[in-house]
Amino acid sequence: MLPSSIDDTQASLLALGYVPERSLATVVYLALKLQRPVLLEGEPGTGKTEIAKTLAAMLGRPLIRLQCHEGLDLAGAAYEWNYARQMMEIRLAEAGGQGGSGHAADRDALAAELFSARFLIKRALLQAIDPANPVAPVLLIDELDRADEPFEAFLLEVLSDFQITIPEFGTVKAKEPPIVVLTSNRTREIHDAVKRRCLYHWVDFPTVKRELQILEARLPQVGRELAREIVAFIQGLRKLDLYKLPGIAETLEWSRALLELDAMVLDPELVQQTLGVLLKYQDDIQRVHGSEAARLLEEARVAARSLQDAARA
Repeated sequence: MLPSSIDDTQASLLALGYVPERSLATVVYLALKLQRPVLLEGEPGTGKTEIAKTLAAMLGRPLIRLQCHEGLDLAGAAYEWNYARQMMEIRLAEAGGQGGSGHAADRDALAAELFSARFLIKRALLQAIDPANPVAPVLLIDELDRADEPFEAFLLEVLSDFQITIPEFGTVKAKEPPIVVLTSNRTREIHDAVKRRCLYHWVDFPTVKRELQILEARLPQVGRELAREIVAFIQGLRKLDLYKLPGIAETLEWSRALLELDAMVLDPELVQQTLGVLLKYQDDIQRVHGSEAARLLEEARVAARSLQDAARA
């Protein structure tokens, strides 16, 4: 069952540990109701991929994921013919006297058989629109900006009509449109033709309040005092001029690491030793190391106390 309202969408996602802003819940609700793809852009680690996984769990549908990369083409994303099996079929036909110097009708029958469904290898896009699907899946086209620009042209037919035309086979059209989520880290601009076929939402870094909600929903075993300090420290990091700012994924990973180390509160030595969980570039670690980390930690403690006072008020 699809959610009946924006509030229902927001509550259903929250029940599965995903804490959406109302604007994101609105876009997701409209995408489900209008049967439109949704394009999510934003910094890495802000929960774009996770929304597709959560939607699949929320609706009880299979998740089909297409991970984009440089050089991705139609054969890797949609379909290809099983040439090895086709060659074997041709040799078997020749050995049996069919398709060689036999009747034209036999050759035509063999040609038709070679390009039938049993020789078709279905990749993610074709799997998602397969009319034989008992239920429409959630199709995640992840990090589209990593693929080459010409690849986007392959997507237009899928995104607008939920179908793929195969020259040797015909048109495969979904009986029920899949729920399509595209993500981009905006390392390059996505073409307007793709954007026009989608609902659009920018997924930003969370506010202090929302990030604290996410941490409490995903890792309730983290103590409240430590959770407030973690969030305040990471919010401070995002104000720095770093090559790669930590996202929600890093917040959760750092929190898990601190749990493993039995941390109750943050201290300078612990922060220094675990910076590699938060930051993935040596220049960023060097930028934060030492006195800068101590300054951020002190500011985080002040901010955490303010959060605690606000919660009590």
